[in-house]
Amino acid sequence: MAFFAHDAGVDAAAEHVPATVDATPVDAEAQGKPLQGLKYFKKLLPLLQPLHLAGCDRDKAANRTLHYDQYCCMILLQLFNPAVATLRLIQQASQLKKVQDVLGCARTSLGSLSEAPQVFDPDLLLGVIGELAKDLKPLGRDPRLADVKQVITLVDGTLLKALPQLAEAMWLTTRTGTRHGAWRMHAHFDLDKFVPVQVDLTNGKNSGKSDEKNVLRTNLAPDHCYVMDRWYAQFKLFNDIHAVGSGYVCRIRDNSVHKTLQERPLSDAAKAAHVLSDQVVDLGQVQSGRERPNHPVRLVRIQTTPHEKRSNRKGNTGAGPSDGILRIVTDNLDVPAETVALLYEKRYQIELFFRFFKSLLGCRHLISSDPRGIQIQVYCAVIACMLLNLYTNRRPDKATLSMAYWYFSGIASEQEWEDHLNRPDRRGEKSRAKAELWKKMGFNF
Repeated sequence: MAFFAHDAGVDAAAEHVPATVDATPVDAEAQGKPLQGLKYFKKLLPLLQPLHLAGCDRDKAANRTLHYDQYCCMILLQLFNPAVATLRLIQQASQLKKVQDVLGCARTSLGSLSEAPQVFDPDLLLGVIGELAKDLKPLGRDPRLADVKQVITLVDGTLLKALPQLAEAMWLTTRTGTRHGAWRMHAHFDLDKFVPVQVDLTNGKNSGKSDEKNVLRTNLAPDHCYVMDRWYAQFKLFNDIHAVGSGYVCRIRDNSVHKTLQERPLSDAAKAAHVLSDQVVDLGQVQSGRERPNHPVRLVRIQTTPHEKRSNRKGNTGAGPSDGILRIVTDNLDVPAETVALLYEKRYQIELFFRFFKSLLGCRHLISSDPRGIQIQVYCAVIACMLLNLYTNRRPDKATLSMAYWYFSGIASEQEWEDHLNRPDRRGEKSRAKAELWKKMGFNF
C-alpha cells in the first residue's frame, strides 16, 4: 500500500475502465453556479476524469450514479470543510444543488458511499499524485543547509485510528493488554517541497513487515539524505542506506557503545549551536557478532535541556529520561557539525506535518472501515496537501487552511483569500527571533 511521487501519468486508469458505460464526469463548467474556489481545482479535475468509469465493469445496465472521480471530490470536500466530518455528513452534502452541479452527480446514498471502497481501486490515484508531483516546486531551503547536496528526506511513522470493527486491526493490543484498531502511516517527507513524496500503510503493530525500519529498507532510493529518530538506529539499515548511494542523519540511543577513532575540531559556529563534540567513531561491540557499520561513521553530540520522558503507559514503559545530550550519527563526513545538528532539528517538521495531516485535514479518524477506503482517504489527503502547495506556494499551516475553509464556504471573498496568500511568509524570522529571546533569558532548547 504505497505511492511514489513518480512521473507516471493517468493512462493506467484508462486501462481499467470499460468504454460502454455512458455517464457524466466531473466538470468544472457544469450547469449552475460553481462552488466558490473551484478554479483552484481545475488542474485536478482533468486528472480525475480518466477515473470516472473505473469500477463500472459489473454495471452492465449503466445504473451507477456515484463514480470514482465524484467520490474522490467528495473526500476532498470533506478534507477542506471541517463541518463535513463523517460519511453521513458527506452524504448530506451530496444533496446540495451546488455540489450536484459541480460533481455532475445526483443525491448519493449512504450505502453507495459505504460500498465505494470495495468498488474503486485506490492504486488508480497514484497516477494523479504523480502528475501533481511533477509541478511541485521547492519552497526554499534553509541557506544553512546549502552544503547538503542530497534530497533531504524526513522519515517517520504515525498511527491512524481506525473504526473498532476493522477486522485487520482488531487483534492488536497495547503493552497494557488493551485492544485497539489502528493503521500505521509511514511517510517520506521532502523538506524542500514540504509534502510527502511517499506513503506506506501497514497495520498499527510496529514489528515484522510493518516495522518502520523494514518499511524504509524496502523503499530506499539513491541521492537522498534520510533524517531519522532513534527507532531507526540499526546498523544494518545504516549499511543498506549507504549501499544505495544515499546518506543518513540519525539519533542513536544514549547507551550506544562506540570507540572514538578521531576527534574533530569544533568551529565557533558549532559551539554556538551547542555541539559538544564531533568524532569519527567505531559503533557497536566487536564481540557481539552482529552486523556493524561497514563505512566511516561520524558522531556529533549536542547539548540540550534534560527532560523526563512522560508516558501514559502503565509501568512507565516509555524510552526513559534524557540526559540532555543528543547523539547524532551520520555517514556524511564533509558538512560542518552545526549543519548535522540543524538537519536533525529539521526532523521535527515531519511531526508538524503529521499534526497538520491528522488534526487540520481531518484525518485523525478514518471514515471507512475498509482497507481500500483507508487508502483512498489517505491518498486524497496527500492530494489536498499537494494542491495547497501548488496554489499557495508556501508551507501549509493552520491560518492558511482556515482561510481556505472560509473561502471555499463563501465566508471569505476571493480578494481576501488572495491577500492572505500574498502576505510575506515570516514564520522563519519569527521562530528565530523567539529562539534568540529564549537564549537571552538563559533557556536553551
